[in-house]
Amino acid sequence: MKIAQVAPLMESVPPKAYGGTERVVSYLTEELVGLGHDVTLFASGDSMTSATLVRCGPTSLRREPAIRDVIPYYMLMLDRVRARADSFDIIHFHIDQFHFPVFRHMARRTVTTLHGRQDLPDLKPLYLGFGDMPLVSISEAQRSPIENANFIATVPHGLPIDLHRPIAHPRGGYLAFLGRIAPEKRPDRAIAIARALGIPLKIAAKVDAVDEAYFREKIVPLLGHPDIEFIGEINDRDKSKFLGEALALLFPIEWPEPFGLVMIEAMACGTPVLAFRQGSVPEIVDNGVTGFIVDSEEEGLAAIPRVIALDRRAVRRRFEQRFSATCMAENYLGVYRTLLMSQRDAELVASRVDPLMLPLAPELIP
Repeated sequence: MKIAQVAPLMESVPPKAYGGTERVVSYLTEELVGLGHDVTLFASGDSMTSATLVRCGPTSLRREPAIRDVIPYYMLMLDRVRARADSFDIIHFHIDQFHFPVFRHMARRTVTTLHGRQDLPDLKPLYLGFGDMPLVSISEAQRSPIENANFIATVPHGLPIDLHRPIAHPRGGYLAFLGRIAPEKRPDRAIAIARALGIPLKIAAKVDAVDEAYFREKIVPLLGHPDIEFIGEINDRDKSKFLGEALALLFPIEWPEPFGLVMIEAMACGTPVLAFRQGSVPEIVDNGVTGFIVDSEEEGLAAIPRVIALDRRAVRRRFEQRFSATCMAENYLGVYRTLLMSQRDAELVASRVDPLMLPLAPELIP
């Protein structure tokens, strides 16, 4: 199958440090290539892939401080995709809805994975207006605000089986917080839980420009405690040790999380998760197996000993069963085949002409 993957341009594929969507696109692309498919990746010029790379700009946009408006760069990328569209069986978009008007005429040969939150009111008329564009959700919870959108499947994210080495007996003696410093991620809640328990907390997180004030005003004052360590952004190589040596991952979110890649990254390391009941969490965490789900800080404090006591080998096994990159790629291949069958059926119907429905020739009209 000839498949195009169209990635966001904010980060490289895979990203150098933080970057969830671009990381998933990388895992999916490499797995599809490994399964024997002809894959073309449209991404930033500093991306690395075994697929055919179409460079859409020299570097990722986040690494270009002079860029203030990203839309022109996406328009240029979409023009490159459009110019080659006829050479692909399926075009798989990961860039929200930028492409809808350009590719609507070939909707059945496209699929769009929604990676972000969908509870914003302005999105409802958009999906109604483009109701023929096939969509994939990354969790069932992500769908709930836009139930009438044209969803054709839910495909959870997956990681390469050999990406992270599981650690059965961690020696770090700390709790971990990994991701992004932002109000909805609630790093303050993670700090409060760790301090109340007297367990060290290590925070490996990115600070976006939009969240710098929050970080400076709300989080920095909490970092003076000797048991709270802020590390900053880390890459995949450091992530494996950081998560694997942790007693548990704290995921104390307060927003409708569409997926939460860090949860399955921790599980891949054998590290159990303490997560708050928001968004996709109940779909990702197997309560009592890969972690525990709580509704408050008080419940979190009570649950931490049980989280730490979970069988880390069982955590890893459940990750392999549910969240491997192979499983993700096979699910997407099923989506692609369904779309292609739908396209062929539509073409077949269009090619059939009932002679009784044809107009009579003028000489046969009495």
